[in-house]
Amino acid sequence: MKNSMRQQVLTLYLSTSALDSRVVGWAIYDGTGKNRFTTGDNNEAPYQTGLDALLDGWRLIQHPILIPPYPGEEYSTSFMKYGFVFEKLEGLEA
Repeated sequence: MKNSMRQQVLTLYLSTSALDSRVVGWAIYDGTGKNRFTTGDNNEAPYQTGLDALLDGWRLIQHPILIPPYPGEEYSTSFMKYGFVFEKLEGLEA
């Protein structure tokens, strides 16, 4: 049997730009096909912080770009600005 790798992607939105701050939102995508996640299907975050995801073997592939707000937009809630993207590669038996 041939073994191939598949990617799992984890997006964590943190309360600040610090990797050890609290997770406030998340999304998981599993390219192995073993799990099918749906937005809002769990009330508890998979990790307490982004650092916890690193300690569990997830690799950080994107850090948020810190952009200051435009004048008058300091309290805008249009998007979650502290998004970190992680990945894991998992073997899959063909």
